[in-house]
Amino acid sequence: MAQFFEVHPDNPQARLLKQAVALLAGGAVAAVPTDSSYALVCHLDDKAAADSLRRIRGVDDKHHLTLLCRDLSELANYARVDNKQFRLLKAATPGPYTFILEASKEVPRRLSHPSRKTIGLRVPAHKTLQALLEMHGAPLLATTLIPPGETEPLNDAQDIRRQFEHALAAVIDAGACPMQATTVIDLTAMGAGGDGVVLRQGRGDAAVLGL
Repeated sequence: MAQFFEVHPDNPQARLLKQAVALLAGGAVAAVPTDSSYALVCHLDDKAAADSLRRIRGVDDKHHLTLLCRDLSELANYARVDNKQFRLLKAATPGPYTFILEASKEVPRRLSHPSRKTIGLRVPAHKTLQALLEMHGAPLLATTLIPPGETEPLNDAQDIRRQFEHALAAVIDAGACPMQATTVIDLTAMGAGGDGVVLRQGRGDAAVLGL
């Protein structure tokens, strides 16, 4: 049965987030608000938790998972980023964008894409999620909370609680999120002199980044 943490959207209660962080450290999968719908998250280094996250979401190991990072410097620890890529990332973070980049050695091989050795990364602009990441002290492994067989993400914590209360360990309710997934941009070609490629147009405006 999922624990339900109702927090203030602008000033989330630290004691509640600490409880959620403790659950994540113990191998839990939680639903958290972001600046683009809710997401499922778990500890980066917990294989069993990552497997559970994929199972709940209904995706296999070829589906790109995302690392939610506190800031751009943390993101750069987990991806190979050149100057051109960095400038684009700086213009887009924090925000509702997910970037596909070549994974660094800091990313466990089982989490990067099995054939391309790439990983999705993003820096969210959401006060509750940023506070959770700060308290956790490291990136969280994540995927957009789209129920298996559906195409639209969930944005209401009460709906998530009803649908997933037996699959999740925690739901953090900071109010409704936008009901739209992130814009996904593949920057791997940019590292070889090419251009970024928009794989999914979501809440983030790719045109702002010249794409």
